[in-house]
Amino acid sequence: MSSSRATTALAITACTVALAVWPGRPALAQQSLSETERRIVAAVDADVEAGLALLETVVNINSGSMNSEGVREVGGLFRVELDALGFATRWADGEPFERGGHLVAERPGDGPTILLIGHLDTVFERDSPFQRYELLNDSTARGPGVIDMKGGDVIIVQALKALDATGLLDDLHIIVVMTGDEEKSGRPFSISRRDLIDAADAADVALSFEDGDGNPATAVVARRGYSGWTLRVTGQPAHSSQVFREDIGYGAIYEAARILTRFQEELAGEEYLTFNPGVILGGTSVEFDPEQARGEAFGKQNVIAEHAVASGDLRMISLEQRDRTRERMKAIVADHLPHTSAEIEFTDGYPPMAPSPGNERLLALLDRVSRDLGQGSVTAVDPRRAGAADIAFTTDRVEMALDGLGLMGDYGHTVEETGDLRSLPLQTKRTAVLLYRLSQRAD
Repeated sequence: MSSSRATTALAITACTVALAVWPGRPALAQQSLSETERRIVAAVDADVEAGLALLETVVNINSGSMNSEGVREVGGLFRVELDALGFATRWADGEPFERGGHLVAERPGDGPTILLIGHLDTVFERDSPFQRYELLNDSTARGPGVIDMKGGDVIIVQALKALDATGLLDDLHIIVVMTGDEEKSGRPFSISRRDLIDAADAADVALSFEDGDGNPATAVVARRGYSGWTLRVTGQPAHSSQVFREDIGYGAIYEAARILTRFQEELAGEEYLTFNPGVILGGTSVEFDPEQARGEAFGKQNVIAEHAVASGDLRMISLEQRDRTRERMKAIVADHLPHTSAEIEFTDGYPPMAPSPGNERLLALLDRVSRDLGQGSVTAVDPRRAGAADIAFTTDRVEMALDGLGLMGDYGHTVEETGDLRSLPLQTKRTAVLLYRLSQRAD
């Protein structure tokens, strides 16, 4: 370890021991922790340097979603860590869905089955200028994927190591799934998310280690999912001077615009529901590639448009909201004007992580843990601020689920992505103590 990183680790350890949490969050007493939980906290503090070293190492390996070799290399490092903890690990081949694959690990135990979710890939591919971990000061580091979500992966490992060091890991049945394509998912989901779904079916609780909204006072109990849609409209071509005639009509572009306006007028305003046309093409001829969301159109100012295509997304908080909105959109499209035809096609993306009483109970448990650790209260993130994520595939499959347990920071998905290194041991303590308390639940 470099002297600068060792100094940082010592500074961070001193901060956590003194309970100097994030600015604006008062330090509180840890009097509510049991003796066992105090030993867990001490184990986390004793291993800060190893966690920081692992974080720097994995951030410095490019693992853009399409860099399968890099994804496998990062996964291999976490596999070594989990092997050392007695997990049975395997690499799920990503060739069937054209990605690097996933790391899957399992360690049977006597308690409830807990699924821990991470991902190995980042949005920064091999041609990105953003490639290296950089320490900005004694508590902040910049680097590709430092918060989204290699920091969260490190927290998973560090929390499990703390439980192992205190002899408590046998009290839980742990499954870890670190996907290799969360940022650019392979298709179909039935194949690329099979291992995650199978793990969720076997689990009682799911915890995911995205960075949430970057606020340590929040966690994620609900995420909106997304669906794609493509609207295709045809009209009757004619000289532009004849537009609006009863026997000719309005043409494809007017009709597409009218349908989109009805979407906005009749559907906008429902809580957590959004729908956005991201691209539109129209003219005498249109070529559109929905996979690339790009195309070409040809038309003339004096010709009524024969074709129009619009494509966008639909964001929703539940499958019921998704299905109900799709039906309303279909009805609007079917009510097209004379001399036009219109159809809409939907494609499934990530499902929503719907809110549930179980998720709220798990948030309450985390809130109690955080208070007992002296870290203050934890409340739910507004679902509008939580995009789609892998934990959504556990919806209706586990009793309780929670996300946003990863490394805190700012500017994710940009070349300014930074992580607050103080949050590494603090989030690790939350996770380790939460896992311990889950192992003690009688229900």
